[in-house]
Amino acid sequence: MKLAENLYYVGVNDRSKDLFENMLPLPYGVSYNSFLLVDDKVALIDTVEAPFVEQQLETIQRILNGRLVDYLIVNHMEPDHSSGIQALRLLYPQVQIVGNAKTLAMLQGYYGISDGVYEVKEGSELALGKRTLRFYMTPMVHWPEVMMAYDIENHILFSADAFGCFGTLDAGILDTQLNLDLYWKEMYRYYANIVGKYGNPVQTALKKLLPLQIDMICSTHGPVWTKHLNEAVSIYDRMSRYEGEKGVVIVYGSMYGHTERMAQVVARGAGEVCKKVFLYDISKTDSSFIVGEIFRYKGLILGSPTYSNDLFPPMKALVDKLELRGLKNRQFGAFGSYTWAGAAVRSFLAFAERMKWETPPTVEVKQAMTPEQEEDLMQLGRTIATQL
Repeated sequence: MKLAENLYYVGVNDRSKDLFENMLPLPYGVSYNSFLLVDDKVALIDTVEAPFVEQQLETIQRILNGRLVDYLIVNHMEPDHSSGIQALRLLYPQVQIVGNAKTLAMLQGYYGISDGVYEVKEGSELALGKRTLRFYMTPMVHWPEVMMAYDIENHILFSADAFGCFGTLDAGILDTQLNLDLYWKEMYRYYANIVGKYGNPVQTALKKLLPLQIDMICSTHGPVWTKHLNEAVSIYDRMSRYEGEKGVVIVYGSMYGHTERMAQVVARGAGEVCKKVFLYDISKTDSSFIVGEIFRYKGLILGSPTYSNDLFPPMKALVDKLELRGLKNRQFGAFGSYTWAGAAVRSFLAFAERMKWETPPTVEVKQAMTPEQEEDLMQLGRTIATQL
């Protein structure tokens, strides 16, 4: 658990929760990361979710061997990182809770705590002994009170949720101790579903932080980044600029198989031009995984039957999620099917207009697909893949 001189990992793994924020599946679990700095003064950076706080406090007591915690640095007030505060205060009643003005207001609102607090602002510093923490305000990454703490002497950034991802830390804590294939994929999903709406604030934070020398990033979820921290930062930079990789994501809804067959034809057309083509049935794959892929890749093609003069409901829910997140810079195409009154393509066109995307190429099929329409669908796939 020792990450560097006098720096300890005191986080926990959650393998029991099925849904993050009661919405997003956690097939690989999630970690709640917390860090202990032991200097002339002892500082704990963030707590963990309440069901795991006893485990965390046992770890802290074992490390400190009778010493007290002087400061609790609260970088983020979301309850998966702050709901252990009351238990910590009971064990260490003298601890000073460090946060910005918005943090302290939330501390009062959530937990009724207003005493023993220490307010910091942009650029404030807190001396612990051989190390000094400097605080940077990073609002809306992804809550309004979020801040980050920078260890000036050791070039360590405690980054709140930024640069985080889903997945428990089983084989180690540092990125050098782990097989990162899982974490990269889960970083895209985490960013798209949790942070995705806030690209501009992420860019503002990056411009503020990147001039610093940073040798280690300690996020509140996922691996501690050392050797691969530039890759983690690059993903967040690219995603927050809505800059997709070369690839086409095709998502369809289908009730009786006709739209599914259309989607397969579109995928074959795209595959003639681009080898990274990903085909998803919106009824079978949780939308959080699909949104992650859509944020990752530049090409997007959506297909739906008409349902009650609108989109197929799971497809409509996906469109709403993309619109909520303000996704930009996508090469978009659409196709639809209907029996007696077509509305799906019309809905996709209205969606593209609201997103301020170019008018997309579309194909609409009444009842069963004809050979001529099959060629049109092939061309739709080719067109989007070529535009990448």
